[in-house]
Amino acid sequence: MENEVKIDYAREVAKALLEIGAVKLQPKDPFTWTSGLRSPMYCDNRMLISHPKAYELVVDAFVDIIENGGGEGLEFNFLAGTSTAGIPWASFLAYDIESPMVYVRSKPKGHGAGKMIEGDLPEGSHVLVVEDLISTGGSSVATVEALREEGEGTVTDVLAIFTYNFEKATTRFAEVNVNSWPITNVQILTDVAVEMGKITAEEQEMVLAFTRDPQAWQKQWA
Repeated sequence: MENEVKIDYAREVAKALLEIGAVKLQPKDPFTWTSGLRSPMYCDNRMLISHPKAYELVVDAFVDIIENGGGEGLEFNFLAGTSTAGIPWASFLAYDIESPMVYVRSKPKGHGAGKMIEGDLPEGSHVLVVEDLISTGGSSVATVEALREEGEGTVTDVLAIFTYNFEKATTRFAEVNVNSWPITNVQILTDVAVEMGKITAEEQEMVLAFTRDPQAWQKQWA
C-alpha cells in the first residue's frame, strides 16, 4: 500500500490564488484600498468561486484544519459565514461536512426583525466562523460578537483562506479570545510568488515591510 502524501495546503492555495489572479502584487505601483491605505498587494478571494478546482482545494484545506487544528481538531456544531465574502465558503464547507450554517450581516437588517444573523441558530450553539480574508480582523470580530450577543452562542475559532499577518488582527483576536486559522499567509504567498517569477526577492521584502507596518509604508508615497 502506498504511503499517502500529505498536501501542503498553505503553498497549494497560495499558488492557486496567484495563478487565477485573486492576488495581485504591485509593490512599485501600489493599489489604494477603500480605506485610503496604499498597499503593494490586493487580494480578492471571491474570484476563487469561479474556479471549481481551486475552491475544492480550499474546502479540503478547511477540512484539514477542522480535523487537525490544535492537534485534536476544532470543536463546533454550527458554521457561520461572514457577509458577504464568507458566505460561499461556509456554504461549500457546510455541504461537504454536512453541518448546519448561518450567515452574519455586517450590520442589522434595516427592516423586519432587524437581525444580524440569518438562518436558524439554536441558543448555546458552538459556532465556527468562516472568513475569506483577514486583514485587520474587524469583520471577523464583529461576526464573533454578533454570534455571542444576538445568537447567544460560543465562538472560539475563525477559519480564513488568507491573512496579511497584520499585528492589529492578532491583537483583536486576542481581545475577544478567539483563535484564527488561515490556510495561507503573506509570507508563504510571497515565497511562492518569488518561486513562480511573479516578483523578485527585493519586491517580496517591500510587500513584507508593508504588512509589518502599513502606516510607515505609506510615507514613501506621500
